[in-house]
Amino acid sequence: MTTSNVPATARHIASPLRPFMALARAEVVRLLRNRSYLIPALLLPILFFALWGLPNASGKLSGVNAGQYMLVSYAAYGLITTAMYGFGVAVASERASGWWRQLRIAPVSPVAIFGAKITASLVMGLLSFVALCLFAGLVGHVWLSVPMFFSVLVRLLLGMVPFALLGLALGLLVGPDAAVGVANLISLPMMFASGIFIPLEVAPAFVKTIAPYLPAYHYGQLGWSALGAGQGAEWTHWAWLAGYSAVFLLIARWAAGRAETRR
Repeated sequence: MTTSNVPATARHIASPLRPFMALARAEVVRLLRNRSYLIPALLLPILFFALWGLPNASGKLSGVNAGQYMLVSYAAYGLITTAMYGFGVAVASERASGWWRQLRIAPVSPVAIFGAKITASLVMGLLSFVALCLFAGLVGHVWLSVPMFFSVLVRLLLGMVPFALLGLALGLLVGPDAAVGVANLISLPMMFASGIFIPLEVAPAFVKTIAPYLPAYHYGQLGWSALGAGQGAEWTHWAWLAGYSAVFLLIARWAAGRAETRR
């Protein structure tokens, strides 16, 4: 009796993870097969670093090596883009195709659905970061030490959560035709005004004024703090991102409820 109970118990414990693992694997495969998403997600950060990071790699920004500083900046850009587009545009397309409704009526919890999408975003963010670091090192001889590499990586991956939730909210609020445009309209000005594209020390005064109120600013500060170039206490940046995560989650829940009511 003991031998028969052990496998049953193990199966009972493992069974809630099976839908999550299956969905996460399917989400990763879907993103890897989507060339219109994969190529820009991997190549645009590299292109921006090649255009603006490599020519200034030997200089100084915020007291640290400019090449490393801009490497973290464009890594932050790549991960924000990965989270917002891989999450938001995908949800908008799934709603239009009917796949989102199939997921909602399937015997899978919403936590597993959202967790699988966030996991896929983290995997794609990891690929984007590694590809950029390899290019910066092999072409521009801009390397991060091993402790610095993992410090930046952990900060940026964990900090992706509010942007994934923002993408989810967008995907639930707008249709697939408008999702890309709305995501661009939000993400690009936000990153310009946060010091991601233009370092704040050379930015206009009005940008320096509004930057501390934007999520991308605090996200960038987390990455730059691993280099010793962050401004302010690190816990305040985590607190801001946690607050934005709560706000975007509430918006996403309201949007999901509205969509259910209309349906």
